[in-house]
Amino acid sequence: MNSGQSKKQIEIFTDGSCLGNPGPGGWAALLRYKGKNKMLSGQAKDTTNNRMELLAVIEALNGLKESCHIELYTDSKYVMDGAQQWMKNWKAKGWMRTKKDPVKNVELWKALDKALDQHQVNWHWVKGHSGHPENELVDEEARRQAELVDV
Repeated sequence: MNSGQSKKQIEIFTDGSCLGNPGPGGWAALLRYKGKNKMLSGQAKDTTNNRMELLAVIEALNGLKESCHIELYTDSKYVMDGAQQWMKNWKAKGWMRTKKDPVKNVELWKALDKALDQHQVNWHWVKGHSGHPENELVDEEARRQAELVDV
């Protein structure tokens, strides 16, 4: 893409769900471009809620075919704070929180770091289960995915 073109404007809404923690989990991401919606979702057999929240964002970003300007909505302070505040220090310390404390879910944080590199992302936190229509939609799909896991 040449610099004369403007990036596509995308809205992304993400959520993760886990039935037990750990337990069967699901994730969902709603991508919206020019009023058209596309739902991405998946599941994992033995996982945690934090892993599903991370995976929802990673899969949404990796699902885009080109660099985009993204308004990303999540109800996970863990993911949003990690991406905006903690990740820079973790990387500088070799993905360690302290000298003896490695970052949890490091492979997912590294994947998120790589995915974020491709896009311009503005983060928005929404309160979960508060009636936000798109958050409720991805919450329902993430839970449905978790319920589909064959345990």
